[in-house]
Amino acid sequence: MDLTRVNQITGKLTAWQAGDAAAMDEVIRAVYQELRRMADRYLRQENPGHTLQPTALVHEAWLRLIDQTQVNWQNRAQFFGVAAQMMRRILVDHAKTKHREKRGGDAVRLVLDEGMDLSDERAADLVALDDALHALSAIDPRKCRVVELRYFGGLSVEETAEILDVSPQTVLRDWKLAKAWLYQEIKK
Repeated sequence: MDLTRVNQITGKLTAWQAGDAAAMDEVIRAVYQELRRMADRYLRQENPGHTLQPTALVHEAWLRLIDQTQVNWQNRAQFFGVAAQMMRRILVDHAKTKHREKRGGDAVRLVLDEGMDLSDERAADLVALDDALHALSAIDPRKCRVVELRYFGGLSVEETAEILDVSPQTVLRDWKLAKAWLYQEIKK
């Protein structure tokens, strides 16, 4: 993405935070396609027969993003980092609910889209990954953020480095170590 567009998005985020209601509409127009691309990248990793639509994931993430009153929007990279976290939470919450229902739990079902469905195996995998990420976060929060941004957010190494304010080499190293650690943790 070119520097002019990045600066425009940052400016719109700043105006939105300052209370400019029209800026919120401008932000969604400016970032919608990129949010959709993030959701699409993640959902491509799902089973071929899944029915979860990227649009439903983006809309739910957007509803949560506009409800963020404690975030001081500093730039585009930070915004997409928070969006990646929101998408992760939505997918994990849905997977946990599906997993509980499979086990006979009577929890209220969170429905993002009537067609949304994760296979039972995929839901269990996502819950296991989330549990492992919580454990990793206690040991090394930056590696956990790298996984969130790369896996759930679909961000590139360079975009992740920008958000975390580290070099791309550090991101690659953290990504490699985090994947190895998570693999061992989930195998237990």
